[in-house]
Amino acid sequence: MKNRKYTIGIDFGTDSVRTIVVDSSDGHIVGNAIAQYERWGKGLYCNPSDNQFRQHPLDHIESLKQAIKEVTATLSDEIVNGIAAISVASTGSTPVAVNKEGVPLALLPSFEENPNAMFILWKDHTAVGEAKEINEQAHNRSSIDYTKYSGGEYSSEWFWAKILHTLRIDTDVRETAYSWMEHCDWIPALLTGNTNLETLKRSRCTAGHKAMWHADWNGLPADEFWTQLDPLLSGLRDRLYTDTYTSDHIAGTISAEWSQLLGLPQDVVIGVGSLDAHIGAIGGAIEPYHMVKVIGTSTCDMIVAPKSEIGNKTIHGICGQVDGSILPNMIGLEAGQSAFGDLYAWYRDILMWPANKIIANSQLLDEATKAALLQEMAKEMLSQLSLAASKIEIEESGIIALDWMNGRRTPNSNQNLKGALQGLTLGTTAPNIFRALVEATAFGSKKIIEQFQNEGVRIDGVIAIGGVAQKSEFVMQILADVLDFPIRIIKSEQTCALGAAMVAAVVAGMHSTIKEAQDAMGSGFQKEYYPISQNVEKYKNLYAQYSTLADYIEAQELQEA
Repeated sequence: MKNRKYTIGIDFGTDSVRTIVVDSSDGHIVGNAIAQYERWGKGLYCNPSDNQFRQHPLDHIESLKQAIKEVTATLSDEIVNGIAAISVASTGSTPVAVNKEGVPLALLPSFEENPNAMFILWKDHTAVGEAKEINEQAHNRSSIDYTKYSGGEYSSEWFWAKILHTLRIDTDVRETAYSWMEHCDWIPALLTGNTNLETLKRSRCTAGHKAMWHADWNGLPADEFWTQLDPLLSGLRDRLYTDTYTSDHIAGTISAEWSQLLGLPQDVVIGVGSLDAHIGAIGGAIEPYHMVKVIGTSTCDMIVAPKSEIGNKTIHGICGQVDGSILPNMIGLEAGQSAFGDLYAWYRDILMWPANKIIANSQLLDEATKAALLQEMAKEMLSQLSLAASKIEIEESGIIALDWMNGRRTPNSNQNLKGALQGLTLGTTAPNIFRALVEATAFGSKKIIEQFQNEGVRIDGVIAIGGVAQKSEFVMQILADVLDFPIRIIKSEQTCALGAAMVAAVVAGMHSTIKEAQDAMGSGFQKEYYPISQNVEKYKNLYAQYSTLADYIEAQELQEA
């Protein structure tokens, strides 16, 4: 191990932060730790019925400290002293209001309990109305369609919509906020001690995919565009940024404070941050025209293509095309579903409602038994549903589900859309419904594949990473059958953190390119799911029914809008 160099990859997910320490020469993970967000775990600052999802910056600070200290405590001094670089991936768009010093408002007195002063999580959909206004402005009242590199439709999940909504509803935040930062930009700024809004480095990935940054208009959309939309946004562009950086750039060196806090060498370099799915695609062995599906609570579907082949063509209906957002000097293309694993969790929670109400208040059991029983039910619910649903023949139940319980990200973002179930009878069982929900998430994935293909982007293969891909053979076989593609599953369980560790190795100069880091540090594949021909044919019929239901529900929503 002597003279070996190591990197730390950090993945700030929806529920927790995952940290791994990796040998940069061969990708061997020498240590890992996961720290849950304490306040988020208690449901604080969130209101799911209003689609409000917020995270306190202290959750991120505390979990970062906990995870790194926990993992380094298991390592020898030789390994810890050999740590050369850290790179970070996070959810997005997850912006926060900051003061002139770059401090999130929730860390200031009088704002610490204000959800609007916290990070507005990627799946927060409180800004649906503002997104609609941005689209109308871009499509009908602007000489430049600033959405054209964002798939032609701006989403309520993204940067500007969330900012405008917050400025409108919260006077205190509006009067105190000087600027705004994405989560993946704030963490490197925190670690380097450089929160100077004029000099800290901003992620090309999040700027391009979530904030409509593009070289064609010299950065972010013009101030005139925002002033005409709402004077509350006037001047904000000048307090944000112009330059952006790909993830292979150095953000800075760890500050003396954080070096001491974490027990790390003082010369550790910090890479420019990026979005978790994009870094995950690097850890997931992405290559041109091979879609990497990051399958977790939601999905992100990533493709890279040479600039020479994409040219000036704009891809409609996706979540953006950005030069260097995944691999430097390639166009990164993003799509995805607003709910995938979240859909299964929603159904589990519905089925758990009677147990949580009745068992929790029962006088027949002691408190320890009640808690253990409820925990076991919640843990086993989805596996038992999967087992039972796997025994149901395709088309047997007659149920068609629509996977829009959290709106639709792609194709063609519309967060007003709602889910649906069709074909229920008094004979319908819980496993019948669960199978239909799984099929619906697969059908939503097929819509994305078709959108890319219809826009002239070929797909040569499919790679899957993330919790669902690792854990559910039932879901992945249905997905392979519906997509009619073999699906390779990455071996690593921490692919986003591994991708961050790979990028960190490039930042520190241990590998000259990300491709070189992928070849040296990649985990390989653990399994491949192949389409079953007879299932493929049966699913063509169900997919047609899904498409009919989707068209009907969307038409109803448009009539009501």
